[in-house]
Amino acid sequence: MEAYTKQVISIIQKIPLGTVATYGQIARLAGNPRAARQVARILHSMSQKYDLPWHRVVNAKGEIVIGDPETAIEQKYRLAEEGVEFFRQNKVKLVTFQWQPEELCLSAESSDLD
Repeated sequence: MEAYTKQVISIIQKIPLGTVATYGQIARLAGNPRAARQVARILHSMSQKYDLPWHRVVNAKGEIVIGDPETAIEQKYRLAEEGVEFFRQNKVKLVTFQWQPEELCLSAESSDLD
């Protein structure tokens, strides 16, 4: 597994209950601010294997953008269960609910992803 993929997985695992992160935010934290689409691919392909909190990831506008309607409903339900509120049909107020990590330490020791 590539180092960038490991970093992305590690960051997603750290998103706290009741908060969301954006694809771009995760890409920046992992060291490649232009890789939001790569984050989406990693999230899609690795969520089940690494038990990632996939439902806590939204787009840059705070919107649920999953194409499958049933999965989008599940994402909204899971977020609501964690206390995340929506102010439009599928939009989270990022000012209130976006995760703001004070310091993110990505060490190889904290990642058992091999």
